[in-house]
Amino acid sequence: MNSKEKIDFITKWINNYTLNMKSVCNGLVVGISGGIDSSLTSTLCALTGVKTFAVRLPIVSDSSPISIKHCNWLLKNFKNVEIYEINLTKVFESFSIAANKENFGSDLGFANTKSRLRMITLYQIAASTNGIVVGTGNKVEDFGVGFFTKYGDGGVDISPIADLTKTEVRELAKELKIIDEAINAEPTDGLWNDNRTDYDQLGLSYEQIEEAMVNKDSKYRDKYLKIRKKSLHKMQSIPVCIMENDKD
Repeated sequence: MNSKEKIDFITKWINNYTLNMKSVCNGLVVGISGGIDSSLTSTLCALTGVKTFAVRLPIVSDSSPISIKHCNWLLKNFKNVEIYEINLTKVFESFSIAANKENFGSDLGFANTKSRLRMITLYQIAASTNGIVVGTGNKVEDFGVGFFTKYGDGGVDISPIADLTKTEVRELAKELKIIDEAINAEPTDGLWNDNRTDYDQLGLSYEQIEEAMVNKDSKYRDKYLKIRKKSLHKMQSIPVCIMENDKD
């Protein structure tokens, strides 16, 4: 499929889901970071004509200027979009103080907590609007290297772009004329105080990971598999202890 066909396919898929789940789905709730994935996802949701809630959720730092510009672009182009911002800084700071007081401070834990606080907030909005939370993860993140927070940005109701590579995400964003700043933004999860990028954390670019996912002879293959192995627990079903009597 070309980019336009992929866009049509995904928007129809979202629409079909909302129609089938009409009793519990009158709106689409999307967290907006300023990155290309959330920018594309929110635009695809807006294209369906379903009420779309685009939500900025800053923690510690102010909202990304790119996220603000993208939200303004959405408002300009779609009448079914509503924009909200909920600052979670005080909630996160209270949590951090409580955790540190009991000697449970962990930089990695606090980074993931930011993502989980955002997930909780998105679900609160979904509950209040009879909506569903729409995931923004792509194929490389969700199924390649598991680069997401368990029960954070991995906690969603539907994942419309999870079968698109990062390259495809960029192609669709260009086709939809999403703002250049979002398309060209350095990929980052925005969870660390030092503003580290996805490349800083993974050690490979998304293009390199994509190559390693499909080419067993890739020079990046071993490193990709090493990264993937650490996150397999996120990509597999939760282990369930099945009692012996239930196996019959």
